[in-house]
Amino acid sequence: MKSAAVRASTSTVRVRYAETDKMGVVYYANYFVWFEVARTDLLRSLGWSYRDMEQAGVALPVIEAECRYHRGARYDDELDVRAEGRLLSAVRMEFTYEIVRRGDAVPAASGRTVHAAIGSDGRPCRLPDRIRQVFA
Repeated sequence: MKSAAVRASTSTVRVRYAETDKMGVVYYANYFVWFEVARTDLLRSLGWSYRDMEQAGVALPVIEAECRYHRGARYDDELDVRAEGRLLSAVRMEFTYEIVRRGDAVPAASGRTVHAAIGSDGRPCRLPDRIRQVFA
């Protein structure tokens, strides 16, 4: 299957105090949480939430994840998290992410996740037609 069209959206988050470490810099694992926020916002903006998908018997577990840290974000920074999604195959999707500080557009992090569709029985399945059509 050829790579399908890319769809994108941008979510905004504000760094909370609890998301920083003792040095006042965002703890590294929180970037993955923000990737998830942007990914679910992207799917919702295209007309189908994760909840809808799971109620239809399909889940999208992460099978690969990576993050590159460029410049640490700090408490109260407002961040734009851009997520782009594309089909890799009939059963896999890739999302890429860019996080920038809203005030000065300084890149904070970038990354990607790959997801495989699984049915309620835990076995791989085709991505729902709704998702394949949106990204086709």
